[in-house]
Amino acid sequence: QVQLVESGGGLVQVGGSLRLSCAASGDSFSRYTMAWFRQAPGKERQFVGALNWSGTSAYYSTAVEGRFTISRDNAIKTMYLQMNSLNVEDTAVYYCARQRNPFGGTRLGPHEYNTWGQGTQVTVSS
Repeated sequence: QVQLVESGGGLVQVGGSLRLSCAASGDSFSRYTMAWFRQAPGKERQFVGALNWSGTSAYYSTAVEGRFTISRDNAIKTMYLQMNSLNVEDTAVYYCARQRNPFGGTRLGPHEYNTWGQGTQVTVSS
């Protein structure tokens, strides 16, 4: 059974940077598109971005495009989220997720993701 574990969250000031990691256990990591989502207090879970199985195609929400970058290292079954120019609105619990089926596109909705990590808190202070 696949498990996802996020790490790297913390407290950062406005304008700062953080890099989150998502470590996967189990097999076949390299066959699945992965994504990051986030959820702020009192708000619905929001798509952040996705990266295809080979790491060659990414798709980001307009809220983070140009500031956040997703990458992955299939050899060590880990995905990353580099977050730059952070602002207060980026404060949330960040989750990584794996798609239900292999070789999926990067623009699929959250219902296409069936494996989720426990989340890591990111707090941006002014």
